[in-house]
Amino acid sequence: MITLSILALSWQHLLIVALIILIFFGGRKIPEMMRGLGSGIKEFKDAVKEDEHKKPGETPNNNSTTP
Repeated sequence: MITLSILALSWQHLLIVALIILIFFGGRKIPEMMRGLGSGIKEFKDAVKEDEHKKPGETPNNNSTTP
């Protein structure tokens, strides 16, 4: 039996988990969750790139107009 080395799970285990998730959440909810997960990952990557481009002594811009 072939197993994944990261989690030591066989394809049968992954199939069972996928079926349980499909039964629990339903077919319509899963694409919505994946879309949300994808947009969250994209926002995280953008924030990391933005942080890398800032200079070390620079403070974040908070758009406040305090005198």
